[in-house]
Amino acid sequence: MEAAAIMEAIIPWLVFAAVGALSGVLAGLLGVGGGIVIVPAVAFFLEATNLAPGNVLHIALGTSLAVIVFTSISSFRAHHKRGAVDWSIVLRISGGILAGTYLGSWVAAQLSTRFLAAFFVVFLYLVALQMLLEARPRPSRHVPGWTGTSLVGLFIGGVSALVGIGGGSLSVPFMTWCNLPIHRAIGTSAAIGLPIALAGAAGYIVNGWGEPGLPAHSLGFVYLPALVGIAVVSVFFAPLGARLAHRLPTGPLKKTFAAFLILVATKMLLGLF
Repeated sequence: MEAAAIMEAIIPWLVFAAVGALSGVLAGLLGVGGGIVIVPAVAFFLEATNLAPGNVLHIALGTSLAVIVFTSISSFRAHHKRGAVDWSIVLRISGGILAGTYLGSWVAAQLSTRFLAAFFVVFLYLVALQMLLEARPRPSRHVPGWTGTSLVGLFIGGVSALVGIGGGSLSVPFMTWCNLPIHRAIGTSAAIGLPIALAGAAGYIVNGWGEPGLPAHSLGFVYLPALVGIAVVSVFFAPLGARLAHRLPTGPLKKTFAAFLILVATKMLLGLF
């Protein structure tokens, strides 16, 4: 029985470590923050352990954004060393990002877990479709000025808070559509993930404060054991992803990741019925 109890205590940390490794690599590799992996993983864990039946998605979203605070720092530092972060874009977009993300976290707190799950599933399918199609922009297209970029940031921040991501699934396509080179778009997206994660995590903590039915060791809608277990590992793997991003062809990687997203979305979709 003692061995069984030890394994029962260790297994969650092994799960969190595996999620941290995968999300860290993806954060550095594709500039996506890792939330696309973290949200369903934390949600599946909470459902399997029956820790928070009424707030599964809220906790998964809040925890994901809290993890991305640490992952994005590790990721954008690695990209910055390679000169792949356009700080002028980060500066112009951050105001809209902060406002949109905090507002989005408030909206998410008012929505049901079922609605959030359905929204997240649709989002995953759309991201996968965009990656598979690889639509090309006009050569004359460029990143807009302060007003346009701020409005884009407001939209990216709001959606990111609703789906618990670092925004890379939206900001990388936006920047490549504006003819920013893919590796520079990925590096800049990693930096944009920090204000998204900070505002989003703060919003989920505030809006979840005192909520009944939360599992032990929660800070609002942030589940601290998952935060620690995933973040500690992810910060070591994000630089590895950044190195791979500058060495590997992105086309096949995007298609492989798109297939993975379709599988995750389908699994979550089936869970809604």
